[in-house]
Amino acid sequence: MSLIDYAVIGLLIITSTVMGTVLILLGHFVRPRKPNPAKLQPYESGVPDVSPPRGRFTPRFYLVALLFVVFDVEAIFLYPWAVAFDALALYGYVQAALFVGILLLGLLYEWRKGALEWV
Repeated sequence: MSLIDYAVIGLLIITSTVMGTVLILLGHFVRPRKPNPAKLQPYESGVPDVSPPRGRFTPRFYLVALLFVVFDVEAIFLYPWAVAFDALALYGYVQAALFVGILLLGLLYEWRKGALEWV
């Protein structure tokens, strides 16, 4: 990569930062400011809150969400490998198989520990 390529990336970062800052400041100065008690009340989907909020989620919910994120990231990492499969040949296949194998070991571990049971 030449210096011009880096300059284009730097210009893009500077432009997006300046544009984001200008738009946020513009919205701050242009928007109407007429707060009243009705506007300051919390609501969900246009319905006023009539009961206290639900209790906290169990840690099991967060564990399942984290596992979803891990396997979602796995799919993101496998996509470029699948696109370049011909160029990577056997080495790429072995590396991808190791990657999926390690993730499968983690999934089996979580399964044996009962992390995927929703009871």
